[in-house]
Amino acid sequence: MKEQILIMLDLQDAMNRKVNDDWVNQEFSWYRAIWVECAELMDHYGWKWWKKQTPDAEQVKLELVDIWHFGLSILLLESSSREDISSNIAKQLLSSKPSGDFRDDLESFTFATLQSKSFDIAGFSSLMTGIGLTFDELYVSYVGKNVLNFFRQDNGYQDGSYRKVWSGKEDNEHLVELIGEMDKSSKNFKDNLYLALENRYSESGR
Repeated sequence: MKEQILIMLDLQDAMNRKVNDDWVNQEFSWYRAIWVECAELMDHYGWKWWKKQTPDAEQVKLELVDIWHFGLSILLLESSSREDISSNIAKQLLSSKPSGDFRDDLESFTFATLQSKSFDIAGFSSLMTGIGLTFDELYVSYVGKNVLNFFRQDNGYQDGSYRKVWSGKEDNEHLVELIGEMDKSSKNFKDNLYLALENRYSESGR
């Protein structure tokens, strides 16, 4: 787990630098991005008592992955030791204590975010458990999304030359297929995934 967390920390720093090379000194409000995502997450889970609502678990999980991006950014700013960050995350993810009411846990996590302007790892872990998001799922979803974002940027996403549809499928669909074929436990998972995307994109007639 610690090795996979280190990979995600490296990826997050690299993506942040892709957006702004001096992101560490920009004082971006990462905590604000988290609580806004929490509101969106609550809508996907459902909270309205005047109409029938069924939690959309897959969308809730995707929102949690988005929150994870911002949380890692906060943690990278709070410590210069990625080993320490990784150890702390691993320890707190393994001590999940959900209350049994996902909405209450989400509100507690949101309150902690607003109060501390930091990342409540233990609270996030409770949300993972409450919706059935495993660490392996979090890792694969996070790495996949980051690798695809890098791939898009490297292939003309900003100037409009990138094609999101290749061989009749959107790049997200290709991503899912390729992830399904790969050894996700490999320490080279992210590099292998990028290379696989590059090969398939080239074969489609870039």
